[in-house]
Amino acid sequence: MRTEPDAIMLFAAGFGTRMGALTADRPKPLIVVAGQPLLDHALDIATAVPVSRIVVNAHYKADQIAAHLSGRDIQIAYETPEILDTGGGLRAALPMLDAATIYTMNTDAVWRGPNPLRLLSDAWQPDIMDALLLCLPPTQAIGHVGPGDFLRSEDGTLSRGADLIYSGVQIIKAETLEDTPQGAFSLNMVWDRLLATGRLHGCIYAGKWCDVGHPGGITLAQDMLSAPDV
Repeated sequence: MRTEPDAIMLFAAGFGTRMGALTADRPKPLIVVAGQPLLDHALDIATAVPVSRIVVNAHYKADQIAAHLSGRDIQIAYETPEILDTGGGLRAALPMLDAATIYTMNTDAVWRGPNPLRLLSDAWQPDIMDALLLCLPPTQAIGHVGPGDFLRSEDGTLSRGADLIYSGVQIIKAETLEDTPQGAFSLNMVWDRLLATGRLHGCIYAGKWCDVGHPGGITLAQDMLSAPDV
């Protein structure tokens, strides 16, 4: 199998509880921002890179996700009866992804700047990395609430800390999911293993990113996208 990423996993199964009433009748990935659903913002990025497969997971109001994607060359990994979290969802989708190396991407953010998947691909070094996370300094992360997630050393390896915010986009080897539990678990479990071996790396996004996981993020994202270039 290819050592560069050959599939993309888009996470779209969550309940969107931080969105309140906005997700009472639709899943969060179908909330419209700047004229199109969040899921389509993510797909614009995903379809611009050369991969063989795109897989979207679905649980909450999965029928709406399926209807929205009908007719597109995109597979749906249904999580039923229970939602599987990021790690469990990725593990369950591995047969559909059918790739040794995979992009994963959250669908509750909007980007302004270079394609984040291309940036990761350019920085990917499989000989020394098992996962590469795209991170941002707080000054470039709009709408993010709370501390950061990681520290980045001079050689690019990550450790836990508050300096950088994880953007929700990464490259990860499928083999890192071996020996993980069946059912629901977070990708943090996998990352902690890689942290211990120095195989978790990070790179910095050069543009801006807006968290649209909460209602206020919608206006912030639209303002970010419409702001003049400086």
